[in-house]
Amino acid sequence: MTPPLVSWDDYRTVLAVSLARSLGGAAEMLGVNQSTVFRRLGAMEERLGARLFERSRTGYSLTTAGEEMVKLAEKMADEIVDFERRLTGHDLRPQGELRVATNDTLVVHLLTPIFASFRKLYPGITLDVVVGNQALNLSKRDADVAIRATGDPPETLVGRKLAAIHWAIYGAKSLGLTELDPVDYRSHSWIGLGDNLSGLKPGRWMAQNVGEDRIGWKINTVLGLSEAVAEGAGVGLLPCFIAQTFPNLVPLSGIMGDFSSHIWLLTHPDLRNTARVRAFMDHVGAEIAKKRTSIEGNLAMAPLT
Repeated sequence: MTPPLVSWDDYRTVLAVSLARSLGGAAEMLGVNQSTVFRRLGAMEERLGARLFERSRTGYSLTTAGEEMVKLAEKMADEIVDFERRLTGHDLRPQGELRVATNDTLVVHLLTPIFASFRKLYPGITLDVVVGNQALNLSKRDADVAIRATGDPPETLVGRKLAAIHWAIYGAKSLGLTELDPVDYRSHSWIGLGDNLSGLKPGRWMAQNVGEDRIGWKINTVLGLSEAVAEGAGVGLLPCFIAQTFPNLVPLSGIMGDFSSHIWLLTHPDLRNTARVRAFMDHVGAEIAKKRTSIEGNLAMAPLT
């Protein structure tokens, strides 16, 4: 049998150079040295009889032939990931690595004890926790399980709704406030979410009801927002389950009804029957169910809309 002109490693090399636009960047992505990438690329172009990249001061740019090869490489990579995901779905052993995506707020105020108890029950499963608010593609194995606070989980994923997240206005006891009347919103200094989170319902509510000129401090994480409000630097909208962990914070409103979202536990359909995924989701679901009352908050004041 005549060997193919290009191997999978060749496709990976071309894909890496196209993404990095340099040999050094491609070498770092592939875990090899720069001279190896240079030799692979030269040998490949010689075998194919076609130039795959144009070299310039700004980096490596694809030729028409290179673009065709990259399209095929991307398709092959997607099919390999799909195969690996389906193969993992048949794994019946509760062991191996499990990648979990969530955000810093949930890690600090809710999930760390749950992760710790899971590890005690399943020492054969290694947790790789990815913290961030960016969207991850579970179809491409960016993560195996996602724990997200959202009102609109992706339709391509499966999972369960664990608990509601309610928001209210809070302030530090040192401010001497007991309740905020809507007509007084603009008479107070506020702490708000940064521009990256301004599209969330609390951010939009503040823009409409408080005004940008009354927001003296912005911060791009809910975790940082809660710390700032607890310092007494201003009042702010916070999730109730976080605010309740600060003994010096008091609610200044009822639950803001329009802000409610939920904690979702999500995975890809091909992975839901994998032993380690199923064990993790069952454990997290059971542990959060125990904490559901405290997570959802218990404010005495009537909900506001």
